[in-house]
Amino acid sequence: MMKNNRRNFLKWTGLAGLGLAGTSFMGGFASAPDYQKSHKQRFNMSGYAAPKIEKVRIGIIGLGNRGPAHLETMRYIEGVEIRALCDLLPERTAAAKKRLDGTIHNPTLYSGNKEEWMKLCEQEDIDLVMITTPYYMHANMAVYAMEHGKHVASEVPAAATIEECWKLVETAERTRKHCMMLENYAYGFFQVLTLNMARKGFFGEIVHGECAYNTSKMGNNFSKTMYWDMWWLRLYASKKGNIYPTHGLGSVCQIMNINRGDRFDYLVSMESNDFMMGAKAKELATKDDFFKPFADKNYRGNINTSIIRTVKGRTIMVQHDATSPRGPHTVIHGITGTKGMALEYPLPPRISKDLSGWVPQDEYDALAKEYTPTIITRMSELTKQVGSSHGGGDLLEDWRLIDCLHNGLPLDQDVYDASAWSSIGPLSEWSVLNRSNSIDIPDFTAGAWEKNLPNMDINLTQGGTTKVLV
Repeated sequence: MMKNNRRNFLKWTGLAGLGLAGTSFMGGFASAPDYQKSHKQRFNMSGYAAPKIEKVRIGIIGLGNRGPAHLETMRYIEGVEIRALCDLLPERTAAAKKRLDGTIHNPTLYSGNKEEWMKLCEQEDIDLVMITTPYYMHANMAVYAMEHGKHVASEVPAAATIEECWKLVETAERTRKHCMMLENYAYGFFQVLTLNMARKGFFGEIVHGECAYNTSKMGNNFSKTMYWDMWWLRLYASKKGNIYPTHGLGSVCQIMNINRGDRFDYLVSMESNDFMMGAKAKELATKDDFFKPFADKNYRGNINTSIIRTVKGRTIMVQHDATSPRGPHTVIHGITGTKGMALEYPLPPRISKDLSGWVPQDEYDALAKEYTPTIITRMSELTKQVGSSHGGGDLLEDWRLIDCLHNGLPLDQDVYDASAWSSIGPLSEWSVLNRSNSIDIPDFTAGAWEKNLPNMDINLTQGGTTKVLV
């Protein structure tokens, strides 16, 4: 019976072949109005606090890049037990388990075929499934995990199509299981600092946000070993628009209280031609037959810039460039308000007040000390001791997730955030393919955004009891 259920699910979702999710990120929608689903909210997951879990038992699906990073941070967090690990490649599960030698963790391993992840979701002694596979698999795996009584933490984006975004919302509301996107850039220290400043009125009324994921991934995308089955290169060869929108966007959304007093209204998206990836593929194909299937592809443009307008009239610039030689890794974090602004990348962090230009370094240091929230003061030294990546964001994100589950608190990001932030991918593709026309962004909260309260308790007024074992 269970095996038949698995096969029916795979057939229904199109995951049986683990190929790319359809020919368009729109998920088969023929025109813009078709995706504007009429959804009646079954249960409001915003502010939802699930019952406390004393020991959070975890299963991790995907052990290529992000999976081992979460494995490493979770080792240091009190009240966690890693019960299961899954990857298509047996050598990866074996290597991950070996990293746990000498610890309390003794996970069951699943590997060897494309249905093994379903067995992990079915394992009864698991509370939380972490999904770190190629992202066109995320939503269907999350749905299956929630259907089997598990909370879900998914790497970014949480969904690849609008249809998948709605499926996440519907399943979370019906099962009352958390579905959080692991947007670690929202836990950057400057991002959390400016969130606290915004909440205390430093910037005045927020007018505009800027965010981006700009960094050269040419080496990674054309590497034969970096990504399973060259999946990132295949995405660049089959999709348009901003295919990786949530880095940067998440922190701006939290500052603007998106889905909690404001929401996305519509967007426009414009994209350059590809001047680099196709040429690189052709060059490699002359030297190595492995790259010949990639030589005649129509790659997405090198730079995509999308503009989102909110219902309250704010704007957000979201940019993605992972091919051009722009220099250092750049995740723009820009906040403009009626009284001040902040900007990080490509410059060092800067703050302006009273519209009088950037404050000098000593004044910046004083402001940072005044406005740094409790979550940063408590965790900054620990992230250094653990050696957490992404500037400490990985440990901060994972610790905060577990602490909320331990204490029965709402998570910092909910399923509406996961769906809204992820939806920018497919919607920007539609806009690019339709001469940068505007397209409406669904209200995944079904109107609840008007009354939902701000989340992410950065000053730890509740919880904060979970220890980091260093």
